[in-house]
Amino acid sequence: MQPIFNAAWRTDALSGDPGAVQTLADAVLQPLYAFCLYRVARNRHLCEEVVQETLLRALRDLEHYEPERANNNIFPWLTGLARNEIHRVLVRERAAVSLESLWAKMDRDLFSLYSRLESEPLADDLLVREETRELVNATMSQLPPHYREALEAKYVSGQSVSAMARSLSMSEKAVESQLTRARKAFRATFLALSRNLQTELC
Repeated sequence: MQPIFNAAWRTDALSGDPGAVQTLADAVLQPLYAFCLYRVARNRHLCEEVVQETLLRALRDLEHYEPERANNNIFPWLTGLARNEIHRVLVRERAAVSLESLWAKMDRDLFSLYSRLESEPLADDLLVREETRELVNATMSQLPPHYREALEAKYVSGQSVSAMARSLSMSEKAVESQLTRARKAFRATFLALSRNLQTELC
């Protein structure tokens, strides 16, 4: 089960508790890296810099994180900080302005898509098709962590719903509901990226 970044955790982290800081790093390092990678044109060096600076800034500015308003989910707040760091490194590296503009547009598009996810089913083999692997990777990197992890467990690791329920301490019905939402989010994101990112991924 994912850690909850609530008011109690925030108090511990602000006091410098090493356990609270480690909990944050363990929970967000991988999804934050995935979120940033395509936004810096898959430059791993720049991505590592962005992630490191984002986490440092998060710890410095943690008093601005409001658990109640964020529903105890710190990841959206972190991605906001990450976008500022991405802008900084792209300006410094004089990367194509079109890349940053593209992702700014994608952020608006995805927000709209997530608010009205389509109901059409997602083909089960889409996640593993060789010809769409790069676009699938880009799509997965932009999903909220709990959706990405659910899809990876089901379609990459091949876990059953019952196994996922045990590992997540959830009911099988709750896991099935999460998978349904994750599949819809994947489909909406995949379609949006396929329309807007094909030239960037070639």
